[in-house]
Amino acid sequence: MKTETKNGAAESIVPAVHFEFIQNQVEAPDGAGFEQVEHYHRALFLHHHAVEWEKYRQQAKTHEERLAFLEGQLKNTDTSLSSRTRLVPVSLDGKNDTAPMPPWNGWDICMFAVCCVGIACLITFGVWNISFNLLESGLVTFRENPLRSYLWAALLPVGALGVKIGWDFLQDSRKRTIYSWACLSLGLLGVLVWVAAYACVYPTLSKGINEHIASLSVFDNQTPSGGNLFGLNFAGAKWIDVVTVAGQAIAEIFLSAVMGIYLTVLYSRHRPVRLAQDPEFAQLSHQRRDLEKSIAQERLSLGEASGNMVRLDNQLAALIAYGKSMLHRENAKRQNQTEKRQVILEQLSEHVREHLQTLEDTSRITPTVSSPLPGKNGH
Repeated sequence: MKTETKNGAAESIVPAVHFEFIQNQVEAPDGAGFEQVEHYHRALFLHHHAVEWEKYRQQAKTHEERLAFLEGQLKNTDTSLSSRTRLVPVSLDGKNDTAPMPPWNGWDICMFAVCCVGIACLITFGVWNISFNLLESGLVTFRENPLRSYLWAALLPVGALGVKIGWDFLQDSRKRTIYSWACLSLGLLGVLVWVAAYACVYPTLSKGINEHIASLSVFDNQTPSGGNLFGLNFAGAKWIDVVTVAGQAIAEIFLSAVMGIYLTVLYSRHRPVRLAQDPEFAQLSHQRRDLEKSIAQERLSLGEASGNMVRLDNQLAALIAYGKSMLHRENAKRQNQTEKRQVILEQLSEHVREHLQTLEDTSRITPTVSSPLPGKNGH
């Protein structure tokens, strides 16, 4: 078998054009040779690329089916999304939170601001009072490191926050009400205890310097009286001081928590309608994004398979076109040779005709020249 690969275009076509078959088809009748060349090279091309062609065709078919299925799923997802909203009302105590709240008024705004200032003051003054008491206690650990006194006093705001968090954990409105009144009662009780303790030490607070000096004695009291002994605890501190500090701390903790609860109640009265993201909407949105990614991948895969098929189609078309062009060239070459032979034959026939004509003319002249000879012999 011979192959014709004279230029770069022919070398890029695999399999190459079968030149011997084309030469054999030159002798075929007009029109039949081109059809045979096309059938032959199509069969030759499929012989080499049929498996690859079918593989790409099946891949394209598979991707088309998957793409149609994914597009159907995407359409259903879009339909489901269009029938739902992104945000839905929150269920509160078994009811959807859809009722609008009244707008803020001047009284509620004023109380909200006063409670915020009150909480800040209670926490700040409470921390300062506890820390100053620790510093004035004379303990070395607080004298050398004043920061420790503030760290000890930080338990006060943390305790108030813990009481407020306990109220937040309650879901029943009745239990919340009881909890709030209990905190308020404890806070007011702490205030009353603090007031009573303050009233007990008030006479000593009002004494002047001269009165304190006059009450001093140069003799030590070796046997403290029963009243003084009853007034000291196991650490040697006066019970009245203990009650004062404890009452103040309890009042600050529980009153701060109650103010925090009241702030929450005020906000809940005027808060906007609470909405949350619909979980089904979020799931459908996530599913839609996944479908879009899958569709994009399938389109790329389908485009690749279709492109490979188009490449093979164009390669087959180029192979057939090149084969036909070779057949055209061979036919033209054969026709040129036939024309040349015809010209040569015509030239030969013309030459023979001229030669015969010359001989004929010569034969006509010869009898006229030889006719006087018999007369001479008769003389």
